[in-house]
Amino acid sequence: MTAASSKQLDQRWQIAPAQPEQAMAIAQAANLSPLLAQVLLNRGVSSPQQAQIFLHPETEALTSSLEDFPDLPLSLELLINAINRRQKIAICGDYDADGMTSTALLLRALRTLGAQVDYAIPSRMSEGYGINQRIVEEFYDEGVSLILTVDNGIAAHQPIARARELGVAVIITDHHDLPPILPDANAILNPKMIAESSPYRGVAGVGVAYILALSLAQSLGKTHELGNSLLELFTLGTIADLAPLTGVNRRWVRQGLQLLPKSKLAGVQALIQVTGLSGAKQLKPEAIGFRLGPRINAVGRLADPQIVIELLTTDDEGVALERAMQCEQINKQRQQLCEQIEQEAIAIVEDAVHYTSGAAPAPFVPPKESRVLVIVQPNWHHGVIGIVASRLVERYGVPVFIGTYEDEEQKHIRGSARSIPEFNVFDALQFCKDLLGRFGGHRAAGGFSFDSGNLEKLRSCLQTFAHQCLQPEHLKPLVVIDTQAAFDQLDLSLYAQIDALHPCGIENPDPVFWSANVRVIEQKRIGKGHIKLTLSQDGELPGMSRKFTAIAWRWGDYYPLPSYLDIAYRLRINDWNGEISLELELVGVRKPAAIATSVAFLHNDRQYQCDVLQQKTGKHLRIRNPQGRELLVQQGQKMGTLSQTQCEPTQVSVCKPSHYYDLIKTALSALETATRSL
Repeated sequence: MTAASSKQLDQRWQIAPAQPEQAMAIAQAANLSPLLAQVLLNRGVSSPQQAQIFLHPETEALTSSLEDFPDLPLSLELLINAINRRQKIAICGDYDADGMTSTALLLRALRTLGAQVDYAIPSRMSEGYGINQRIVEEFYDEGVSLILTVDNGIAAHQPIARARELGVAVIITDHHDLPPILPDANAILNPKMIAESSPYRGVAGVGVAYILALSLAQSLGKTHELGNSLLELFTLGTIADLAPLTGVNRRWVRQGLQLLPKSKLAGVQALIQVTGLSGAKQLKPEAIGFRLGPRINAVGRLADPQIVIELLTTDDEGVALERAMQCEQINKQRQQLCEQIEQEAIAIVEDAVHYTSGAAPAPFVPPKESRVLVIVQPNWHHGVIGIVASRLVERYGVPVFIGTYEDEEQKHIRGSARSIPEFNVFDALQFCKDLLGRFGGHRAAGGFSFDSGNLEKLRSCLQTFAHQCLQPEHLKPLVVIDTQAAFDQLDLSLYAQIDALHPCGIENPDPVFWSANVRVIEQKRIGKGHIKLTLSQDGELPGMSRKFTAIAWRWGDYYPLPSYLDIAYRLRINDWNGEISLELELVGVRKPAAIATSVAFLHNDRQYQCDVLQQKTGKHLRIRNPQGRELLVQQGQKMGTLSQTQCEPTQVSVCKPSHYYDLIKTALSALETATRSL
């Protein structure tokens, strides 16, 4: 085993406890495979009745959003008055996919409903997140009477106070965590302010914007005029922002995914075209999460968000295609930057040194010892370091704080953090607040800035916090697994049933199965650091085995993988030249818990297979030949059982000297060799 492959094998596997009786009840009631019934149990679906609602979310009765959001009636009154009086309305958005789709959604809706409306988005590089005083002052100078924030504003006390001071009304629509004291806005729409049991609780910023737009159209009696375009933008933003696919998110995203392939929005069709998804009969969340969403997000990270707003609001096909091609080029630039920064960060860790401004290299504490990784380098692009932080968490299994200098003098550092489940990023930043300037975030991610002179103090402070909440066993990449499956259970029928669980995403992830003692028949590096494999596992009948092609994304550094593995994976479809086949997408591997199965060996020029079975009476060695004859020998016994299809089993001596003694000796040698290769 190579040193690199041992890193990949050093994972935490969290396998959900099996509940066979409950799974069988749900499987029978919902006409599902018991494997997928277990998946539903893991998602909190504990009865056949709940399973029916989960599988058919459109059948659940929704509460009224007017009742669930206390400030929604007032928000509608402010908007209707502004529209009727021809007053100017302005939207302050955000530069991520959620903020940009929210902005585009409300622009389209308000213009369709007769409003005079414009927008502004703060500069990511020079201003940072959220509405600010400059934007408020400019809106006022332009004669704006009502400001709508989308995906921001819940902590913007000073800018909103300034707007109210100038006589400008403010409606905050946001979904981020609530500060101890709320801003003095006229109305606030935030799902964190409503009951936890509400189906609207998990909506992202684009979800709040969608609810507001729909409610406004209903109040004006113009719902039909909006068509389906808002639902498509809701779907794009919800998936791209990694919002939980539960409650109304699951219901509306499910409907939106059916609309997107034949979208009436010129920008969406252009984006589908440049990403190579044209002609797809349906889009799944991963198509948005890995194809459409990154191209929208890349613009907010590296360029002017106006490109995306124009893309999603224009009805001109030529303009839409031009903007979509810009998104494509900017995303390629984003990919190159991410790859470059990631490789530089890995080199810093692997070379066991770090660099600080104006100082010689200092000893680098390995991540497993420090329990947190803090890396700062000049000339890294702030817009993409959050993505790199996520990749480093995946690679090293520790929280990652990554930063870059904001000025040529290297006096100020701005960074992003990503985490593991046991480490709360926001609590860590609070713990170190005396060393920081601005900071914010939540449990899994955050952003921060500080004076570069505090770098080593911050590193030490974060390490202190990490040692308080993390144990050594936490410092391994986590693989969350639903249930064990044998290769014999994997087929296109099972994959078709997984469709009933869609849309999958946050809080409703794609099912992850695991299989034991899988043999790697072939493996090779492909593309930019991926591994393609052919895997097999013995079936229940002697001499029968199932084979699958598998792909391990971004695992090139761990090539070659050992010959025998326990594997964790998702199921995927490969449609090549009209031939549809089932493939495995590896998400985890580990050394098999038992001696590898199906070890092939030769004895007297004849081919055999052997494995070890753990039974109640102890370990048994099983040897089979291609003709179906099978020898079973319990450890420490002098007699074995020889069986063949349609023949009565017979007892044979396995003591020396005999043919079976020599056969067993060769089999045990083959097993020992296979075990060493693990």
